[in-house]
Amino acid sequence: MCRFLGIVADEPAPVGELIGDDIEPFLSLACEHEHGWGVAHRGLNGAIHTTKAPERGDTSDRLRAWLRTCVTDMAVIHLRLASPGLPVSPGNTHPFGDTRAAFVHNGDYQPRDCLEPSIAPDLLAAAEGQTDSERYYLAVRTRMDSGVSPAKAVRQAAADVRLLADGYVSLNCLLLTSGSLYAYQEHDPRSEVIQRRGETYFQLYYRSSDGRTLVASQGWPHPEPLWRQVPTQTVLAIGAGSAPVVVDGA
Repeated sequence: MCRFLGIVADEPAPVGELIGDDIEPFLSLACEHEHGWGVAHRGLNGAIHTTKAPERGDTSDRLRAWLRTCVTDMAVIHLRLASPGLPVSPGNTHPFGDTRAAFVHNGDYQPRDCLEPSIAPDLLAAAEGQTDSERYYLAVRTRMDSGVSPAKAVRQAAADVRLLADGYVSLNCLLLTSGSLYAYQEHDPRSEVIQRRGETYFQLYYRSSDGRTLVASQGWPHPEPLWRQVPTQTVLAIGAGSAPVVVDGA
């Protein structure tokens, strides 16, 4: 189970400045989610750039330097807690993607290969690692490459998990494209993880103020009304200069 944070701003600035006081509480979660960190941001030309390492995030000089020096208006950060049996390696570290998109996941489903029949063969052959998270992304990307909108692609891939998996814990994810950041929330309240961790463990929150919108997984206080919950089984789309909107996937 992992933790993630996304930021969208009206104007580019260093990522650490855009996130502000929330960055240290988020990074402190690496005391448990210590199996790798990864970041992605939108470049000035619209291309997506990804950096990641299979090392603890809060003590990483590379991550700290990126927060200080990466100037952008859209970015995501991921802290990995590896699922049992999956190695800590670059190929299993989020985000997954390329210059067109980046994807991070917070959750788990079984079996990990249940989505493979719905993934384009060339994408599956180029998979970096063994995670269910990467295959979730590849199922989304297959649909996007066929012309499906990002929001609809996420919802369709999540529906496939519900149909094909023996069970799932959470399908929470962030998808960063050249145009927007998309956040999706869905978790199974019957799962053992939620029974043990509490019903809010997979809740996603977002807040907008001062020309910035943050969306984040649980782990430090998100008091209402400053923070709002992302509705379950919905896609929240956040574009630079635009208010967050819940989209129906069309």
